[in-house]
Amino acid sequence: MFEKFYEMSHTPFSRDIPPKELYRSVTQDEILGRLEYAAKRQLFVVMTGDCGVGKTTIIRQFSSQLDEAKYKCLYLSDSKLTPRNFYKGLLEQLGCEAKFYRGDSKRQLHREIELMKGIHGIIPVVVVDESHLLDREMLEEVRFLLNFKMDAQSPMALVLVGQSELWDRLRLQSFTAIRQRIDLQCKLVYLDRADSDGYVMRHLNYSGVERDIFSEAALEEIHRYSGGAARLINKLATHCLLYGAQNGQRIIDDRMVIRVIEGELS
Repeated sequence: MFEKFYEMSHTPFSRDIPPKELYRSVTQDEILGRLEYAAKRQLFVVMTGDCGVGKTTIIRQFSSQLDEAKYKCLYLSDSKLTPRNFYKGLLEQLGCEAKFYRGDSKRQLHREIELMKGIHGIIPVVVVDESHLLDREMLEEVRFLLNFKMDAQSPMALVLVGQSELWDRLRLQSFTAIRQRIDLQCKLVYLDRADSDGYVMRHLNYSGVERDIFSEAALEEIHRYSGGAARLINKLATHCLLYGAQNGQRIIDDRMVIRVIEGELS
């Protein structure tokens, strides 16, 4: 309902905004550059960040930028991911029916990758989201997966994405063998005040709004509440737009933001 009141052509702060329309901070640009380099060089990357800072959004941007003639992005997100389901999920995305036993499906995956790279010149880019939930067996399987041609060549670019606790786990002595194989580490941080304001304005511009809806003080309250977490900015800004439209307020000020926080989000 607020889209009509504020004369918007698209809904801002939603999860289905096209990747090219999303706000990108300097840090996010740097991470995207590292991911693109990792895809080209077939590297092993670990990307971490706290809940709500936009890790999956970065992956959306990254995958949308990959040249489909050169790369095949394979995405998995499963809190109960097992080695067998890992290979099954990848093979299904390649259009293959996985063999039953783990060893057979692993060899099958390697064969498919060799065909993909050798015949079509396409590099697989495997992204495993929510990797902080992977158990020890699955993390160990990652190490075995990267052992290819006597460790002389990586079969793919591999990106593990997870909350900050993933890196805390990998720093343990018991995960030394896996940690030593990591080529690049990326850490996504909270938006600072300038980026938080830029984030709000970028989404409003995407919606077709050409004027200020949030006052400067309102933007300050949004940043204070969210702490720079994109997910919380989306949530609060959407609630504020609903509140503003229902109360006929063309401009949302700090008092309205505080009222929304206390009445709907506390």
